[in-house]
Amino acid sequence: MKTAVILSYKGLGANLLHLSYCHEIAKKFGPITIITLCKSLEETLSKDPSIKEIIYLDKYYKKFFDILNLSNFLKKLQLENIFIFYPSFRYFIASKIAKINNIHCYPLFKKKNLHLVNAAKEFTEQSLKVENCSTETNLYIDKQKQKEAINKINKNKKNIMLGVGSSGPTTRWGSKNFINLIKKLNKKKDCFFFLLCGPSEEEIAQEIIKEIGIEKCSSLSNETISNIIPLISVCDIYVGNDSFGHHVASQCGISSLIIMLDTPRAYSDYSINQYRIIPTEFSIDDITHDSKIDPNIIKVDQVYEKILSLLK
Repeated sequence: MKTAVILSYKGLGANLLHLSYCHEIAKKFGPITIITLCKSLEETLSKDPSIKEIIYLDKYYKKFFDILNLSNFLKKLQLENIFIFYPSFRYFIASKIAKINNIHCYPLFKKKNLHLVNAAKEFTEQSLKVENCSTETNLYIDKQKQKEAINKINKNKKNIMLGVGSSGPTTRWGSKNFINLIKKLNKKKDCFFFLLCGPSEEEIAQEIIKEIGIEKCSSLSNETISNIIPLISVCDIYVGNDSFGHHVASQCGISSLIIMLDTPRAYSDYSINQYRIIPTEFSIDDITHDSKIDPNIIKVDQVYEKILSLLK
């Protein structure tokens, strides 16, 4: 009985936010196929025993008249069950045309004010007829790679994964703030900082390294996701912008402190390992995409004090 899940999100973080529900579906139907718009999800979850395969959908999803092509694509998969984690008329109709027996989809035409966690939890519970579906899950970590990651850290130091990169410029706290945070933490504790950012953000990492020194921090801009994830899992804490590292850390059981500038509440609301820093002038519900908050409103001292409380 082949079962697929459609995750209609491009960001790795948004996809990982749905992992607990994928695991719940796999408990009932066995290893599942995930169809996603996120190119890096396969590298992230390729070793997860609950997942049979991950298909990156780079076409058939943008235009309405792609429905026939999409239905042909789904028909070739010979699916018995499909779970569509989005109120998508296109995916729903394509699944109907593909004659998939059991189609589960978010209520159509209700995209406005969609809370990712609440919507996914309710949808999974209703579709599977289960109660109290957990929002928590464990990200599968390759044990060999985790051993290799342990050899990269100094156990006598506090190893901090610093998310200096992000999904976009509006969610970045800024290199100067991170530099001042590192200096302040180094006066209190013996730390080493891994600078998490993408290849296009290497300039941010180098700016920090130039000020702090290579003996105190290292850039991960050219590392693969499959190497970064085990490294996050052996760090003491994640601190930083809204990025996939925040989700990985919390799903590895690591305290994850997200600096919220342009990030909806749902992204930091589903794990007991998640903590957040918000501007003191704002309510958490005031912050969403396009909030356009000045990053300097969040003070270094505010982040510093929270880190110390979590490192105790």
